[in-house]
Amino acid sequence: MKFKSVKQTIKDLLSSSDVKIDGERPWDIKVYHPDFYSRLMAGSSVAFGESYMDQWWDCEALDQLIDRIWRARLDKKIRNSTDLIWNTIKAKVLNLQSRSRAFQVGEKHYDLGNDLYELMLDKRMNYSCGYWKNANTLDEAQEAKLDLICRKTQLTPGMEILDIGCGWGSFAKYAAENYGAKVTGITISKEQLKLAKRNCEGLDVDLRLQDYRDLDKKFERIVSIGMFEHVGYKNYREYFKTVDRCLEDDGLFLLHTIGSNKASTHIDPWINKYIFPNAVLPSANQITKAVEGIMKLEDWHNFASYYEKTLIAWNQNFNSNWEKIKDRYGASFKRMWNFYLLSSAGTFRTGQNQLWQIVFSKIDARTNYESVR
Repeated sequence: MKFKSVKQTIKDLLSSSDVKIDGERPWDIKVYHPDFYSRLMAGSSVAFGESYMDQWWDCEALDQLIDRIWRARLDKKIRNSTDLIWNTIKAKVLNLQSRSRAFQVGEKHYDLGNDLYELMLDKRMNYSCGYWKNANTLDEAQEAKLDLICRKTQLTPGMEILDIGCGWGSFAKYAAENYGAKVTGITISKEQLKLAKRNCEGLDVDLRLQDYRDLDKKFERIVSIGMFEHVGYKNYREYFKTVDRCLEDDGLFLLHTIGSNKASTHIDPWINKYIFPNAVLPSANQITKAVEGIMKLEDWHNFASYYEKTLIAWNQNFNSNWEKIKDRYGASFKRMWNFYLLSSAGTFRTGQNQLWQIVFSKIDARTNYESVR
């Protein structure tokens, strides 16, 4: 029997997803290093991302490439069993999102530099999916998202609201300025906290560096926007118990999170290594199972189609402003960040990831809640 070379094997696999080596279409791959094929065969997603960072290959439209790879399910055909098995074992044996590990993602990702995020994000610095239903720009989409959350939680002047994972204070500032809310926000990022306090100066906003498990005060409303991805499946039930403990009897809780179509215990190995350590995307079943008997589901809104557009806008901002920060971050970081943003856009385009806004109330509350869109 004649066996295929590693190079031919990779070419055939990519061809099954309509991707050509050294082709002319935007999603085709240009290979610059002869060891690319053996590296990819041995290293799966980590090797794929790292070889891109090392300039072993290139692609004009990474988001379109990832879209095709996912649709062809090449992740099941090319995989590094060592990476995947080790990440699975770690996630099952260890609590990767324990109190002692809770601040790692803040140090690794959110503390990278406020200059980077100020140039990449919208003017309010929202680092989560925008609501593009009636928006034409990133600024409009993010403001629409903030207002949607305020309307879904039925905010009124003077209400006390908790923001779990407050980021740079975008929601806190908006809710205080436009709805007269009294906001408490917590983050696990020291750099986020510094800028958030400046952004919210003079408003009825209290921002803290704190783990959600240490919360002990009651609030009329609670929101969590783009933070649940760092909670970890072993902590989902404790998370909802914490929210329930901190929510007034007639209160509402809004959870805004990326979701997965399938339950998992870990995230993609490359993303875990370079972007979001210890992160994991929840499935719908994991959320409903974790909250069962604790809180009542009032509304579930999916607008995953808007995340690709948000990520593309971030990527355009990042590249158009690169000259301002290139001396601090370097060429390898630029390729890493482009790979992160565009490959993420590809996963949303193909429907592998979802974006959910879910509204909960206390299990015995009489809310007569009506959905808001």
